[in-house]
Amino acid sequence: MWEKVAQKTFFEYELTLYQTEQFGDKKGYQLVHRDTILGSTHDFALEVLYKMLNVQDSIPADYKGRYVSTGDIVQIDEGRKGSTFYRLEVGGWNRINRIHLR
Repeated sequence: MWEKVAQKTFFEYELTLYQTEQFGDKKGYQLVHRDTILGSTHDFALEVLYKMLNVQDSIPADYKGRYVSTGDIVQIDEGRKGSTFYRLEVGGWNRINRIHLR
């Protein structure tokens, strides 16, 4: 009997990480990293970015930010589909409006 193997569709997501100069600040977000990640969902892409920037051996040489932590904001740009913004909260990534990025 043949089993049908589910095929996952991967998308190319352009992720931009914004951080404040000091942990805990609520204003003054600056762009600190931009990367392209292949993933099947936003959650998957956010997880990959989080792991990449929080493990010393996987941090890119040109990365100028701190470890990803609570309050940091990520923009996922999907070209014609637009952009979606997420902020890292205690319970994980929460979708937010762009107005929070100032």
